[in-house]
Amino acid sequence: MALTQLDQALQTEIDRLKEEGRAKPPERIITGYHPPAEGRGPRYSLLGQEQLFLRMNSNSYLSLSNHPELIAAADAATHACGVGPGAVRFIDGTFSYHVALEERIARFVGKEAAKIFNSAYTSNCGLALAVGNPKTHWIGDQLNHNSIIRAMRIAGVPSANKGIYAHNDMAGLKRCLDAVGENIDRVVVIFDGIFSMRGDYAPIDQIMAITDRYTEKFKDGVITVVDDSHGIGAYGATGRGTAEYAGRTPDIVIGTFGKAFGVNGGFIAASKTVIEAVRQKADTYIYTNPLSVADCAAATKAVDICDSGEGAKLLENLRLRTRQFREGLTGLGLESIPGPHPVVPLLVRDTAKTHALVKHLFAHGVLVVGLTFPVVPKGDETIRFQVNAAHTAQDIDLVLDILRGTI
Repeated sequence: MALTQLDQALQTEIDRLKEEGRAKPPERIITGYHPPAEGRGPRYSLLGQEQLFLRMNSNSYLSLSNHPELIAAADAATHACGVGPGAVRFIDGTFSYHVALEERIARFVGKEAAKIFNSAYTSNCGLALAVGNPKTHWIGDQLNHNSIIRAMRIAGVPSANKGIYAHNDMAGLKRCLDAVGENIDRVVVIFDGIFSMRGDYAPIDQIMAITDRYTEKFKDGVITVVDDSHGIGAYGATGRGTAEYAGRTPDIVIGTFGKAFGVNGGFIAASKTVIEAVRQKADTYIYTNPLSVADCAAATKAVDICDSGEGAKLLENLRLRTRQFREGLTGLGLESIPGPHPVVPLLVRDTAKTHALVKHLFAHGVLVVGLTFPVVPKGDETIRFQVNAAHTAQDIDLVLDILRGTI
């Protein structure tokens, strides 16, 4: 067989990942959704498991994935235009639903225009391809998401044109700006809004107070970019993300419809000129089919709901349940990273204990994510909990009771 030798080589690499503790476990397969009932939130059935599970590992912060209005919007769009676009955007693959979503998300985040992508990952890559050139210098937080790091590589950014500051270290950011060479025309300062493994946030107001002082130093200025995938829809008084919480909005906002909004896809929002440059230059936009009209219609409806009285109630319950869980962990004497975001890390600080606790929670019907060495440094082993708006006080008490039994 032609693949025999390649299979052997790849199996060796897979075995090495397992030995190093970096291999992904087998994927659990969800077979059904069970609506809220009797004071508890939704439950999920898994292939091969008899009990139902509470998801404490979902990015669907507003719990909109099963909302009847989203399902109806997706169904109506599909019946109107079909299940797929049949072409890329430039070759008559643009439908009214794509444009409507772009206009809606731009208004929601307070920008002139937006372009949608298949994911926030491809959005980051597309932005790097669109705004970067040989005289662009990139500066980022040490804990930036993999998609930002990969975007730099795809765009071919040389090491001489990159700076990294320690996590949320404003003095480090200033040092990076001071170190930019005189041959540079533009500087891009890019960072996560919410750091998804920790639940803490970028101090955007402080970042922009620093970058404001440097923008006249460079021909094309200093451009601030936030990837707020875990913030948009879930954070801030009206769900407009980390920028709303911090009080200042970066020049360019990248986000996703696949987390708080419960659908699929990503976006870049900025000035009309930046968005036109993205449309013309971003390979991850130009050379791939767009989202389905069903995704677009459902995502538009999700933004509408977030921006409504119903959305305000969902956000309030999300805040209440997050506070309940964080205060419950403190009451149990367990360690976390403070903050109001619904990503709540439990610092276990031991690999074996982390694995054991993940198994214990699973045995009691709770799904969580454990992060252990070498994925994180020794001593930083963590279980990431994610609170969703459909979680009830009863659900949070259940998880806390399970944890109480392990102390």
